[in-house]
Amino acid sequence: MAKPVQGDRRKYGISVMMCMNAGGWMDWFLLVVLAVGLSLAMAASWVVQRMTGRSGWIDTIWSFAVSIGGVTASVFANGAFGRRMTILVIVAAWALRLGSHIGKRTKGADEEDPRYAKLMEAWGDSAGWRLFLFLQVQALAAFILVLAIYLAAANDEAFPGGQDFLAMFIALAALAGETISDEQLSRFRKEPQAKTEVCEVGFWRYSRHPNYFFEWLFWCCWPAFAVSTSLSSLLSLLAPALMYWLLVHVSGIPPLEEHMLHSRGDKFRALQRRVNAFFPGPRKTQSRLSGE
Repeated sequence: MAKPVQGDRRKYGISVMMCMNAGGWMDWFLLVVLAVGLSLAMAASWVVQRMTGRSGWIDTIWSFAVSIGGVTASVFANGAFGRRMTILVIVAAWALRLGSHIGKRTKGADEEDPRYAKLMEAWGDSAGWRLFLFLQVQALAAFILVLAIYLAAANDEAFPGGQDFLAMFIALAALAGETISDEQLSRFRKEPQAKTEVCEVGFWRYSRHPNYFFEWLFWCCWPAFAVSTSLSSLLSLLAPALMYWLLVHVSGIPPLEEHMLHSRGDKFRALQRRVNAFFPGPRKTQSRLSGE
């Protein structure tokens, strides 16, 4: 047999390295495409808001953009096929539920979303371009969430495993809980007293924002799907951490509760004293409040 010359060895080594790295290069390319797509989607949401004056469409577009990113990631990632298809169905169900709910609420709303209205008022004449930058920050947050979905879909360990069943349980419980919470609030808003009273029906008796809690819980399913022997899979933990920070400390509870304090006053202050803000828990009775 002829002995390979040095040049042939070099070519052979390069070809092997290219084959080994092809998946890695494809993954990086996919992540770049996802990041650019999310940025463009939020730019489009800015255009829609400026044309309609309704900021609720921003959240609708954001939900579907995250969904499209998550579905794309589950299709093109290199993980176990069964896990990827399960993830695809879960992401699609989440987006259809949340996006349609927010879109329906925005279409029938009589006034602007109080969170965005406060921002626009504070920004004054510079509201246009500052909103655009703010939405690009939302695109970055969306990418972190989609990254968690991608890492879950890239997990190539045998499917289904114990972690997968845990992840599916968390996802289903979260979707069911958020759907029920939104329906309970929707029914309450149709009552005559809704304009002056606070909602304390169903899940709302045990958390002031059960819909936010279940939304956060949903993002906890991705680390359960993703975490493996690969250290990079730990990045999936960023999704629930980011969602908790946003909902509890930034764009969720703080502006909404400020609005509720302004519109409901002492009734909402009383609710704050007896019901947990985020995590569902026992209601505080008058005797417990007096003992604090």
